[in-house]
Amino acid sequence: MTTNHAVPSPSDQPSGGPSGPSIESQITLRSPAELADALPYMLGFHPTDSLVMVAVHGEGGRFGGRLRVGIPAAPTEWEETARQVAETLVRGSERRGGKPDGIVVFLCQDPRDGESGQRVMTRLRPLAQRLRVACGALDVPVLEALCLSEGRYWSYVCPDARCCPAEGNPLVMPGTSVMAAAATFAGLQVRGSLKEIEGRLTPLRGAAAREQEAALERASVALVPKILDGATREEIGAETITLARTLMRRMTSPPPAETGSGGDDRDDALLGHDEAAAVIIGLQDREIRDIAAEWMEGEEAGPALRLWRALARRCVGIYAEHAAAPLTLAGWVSWSTGDEPTARIALDLALRADADYRFAQLLHHACNEGIDPEGLRQCLREERRRREPRRKRPVGAGRPPGRRTKAERGDARRTTRSEQ
Repeated sequence: MTTNHAVPSPSDQPSGGPSGPSIESQITLRSPAELADALPYMLGFHPTDSLVMVAVHGEGGRFGGRLRVGIPAAPTEWEETARQVAETLVRGSERRGGKPDGIVVFLCQDPRDGESGQRVMTRLRPLAQRLRVACGALDVPVLEALCLSEGRYWSYVCPDARCCPAEGNPLVMPGTSVMAAAATFAGLQVRGSLKEIEGRLTPLRGAAAREQEAALERASVALVPKILDGATREEIGAETITLARTLMRRMTSPPPAETGSGGDDRDDALLGHDEAAAVIIGLQDREIRDIAAEWMEGEEAGPALRLWRALARRCVGIYAEHAAAPLTLAGWVSWSTGDEPTARIALDLALRADADYRFAQLLHHACNEGIDPEGLRQCLREERRRREPRRKRPVGAGRPPGRRTKAERGDARRTTRSEQ
């Protein structure tokens, strides 16, 4: 089966739903193999156990909004999931400028114990069919539906066994495709797999988790009554911020190598159970959390992100819901510094920890809508200047690397030409 879809430049790309990084020139994808190869570059990570939908617009098949959700384990949930995701992507695209002319579906799942990739494809076929029906009910056809598993891909749309055999086709070797070359030229990177990124944010286990839960219990008994007492709340807030700054200073050493699902073990080792617990409990106060959100750029951003990730991993046992605060802060710093894919993952985990956590809800919506985070950065800078009038501006403060406005890109081009 031959397809023809273009990955657009940032200035052309709608921001419906979760969308990954894009490149400055259009890349035409002419086959299911190239579509499968492009998926990690569109999202910014390799999706695992994921249902991904991409809106397609115009005669040239320009990619627009993207949506990713986990694949429900129970087949009884597939029909409702298909209806919800189809409606979310189509209505979101309409709200931001135009109904899609088609949709490309990806079902990505590793084999279970004793299962083959071909068996995964067969097992997920009913889900693919429900997605096609749900999109068709909204008058938007599914142009292609691919299953990616065990290093191979299958098309649920193409009936031609000559190009889409039952055993599937091998995925393109990493780094050898036109998409990989264009992404490398543009300085884009795929940040590992979804499983690996989530693993850096998931709670500790075993004896360490039990010790941390006991520390959280001690901190809760000691701090919560003081926070609720207006007379001591400001004092506790100052102590929490001071301790958090102390822990951030420990995070200024070179970051550890990513260790997959095991998380950043070296960062975990930098935190004592009681001091981590004190900051976690303190961050449950909105005003304290908002002050911590100011560490979003310049030299503060990297250590802050490492601290929030480490603290999220310390929210264990009955305190799992407390992870919403550090996960939201991790998502905010990631978004503020231009790492939108990681930001969406962290904010999604924050909402899993506490679906009603308002700060996470607002940031998740704004990030998915493609809103520039500079407006919030300006508000936080102003609040910090008001509270700390003599504080020097952080080194590197200002708009971080990442998305720029059309005017800024035009100014940069004109400056470059004038200097040549």
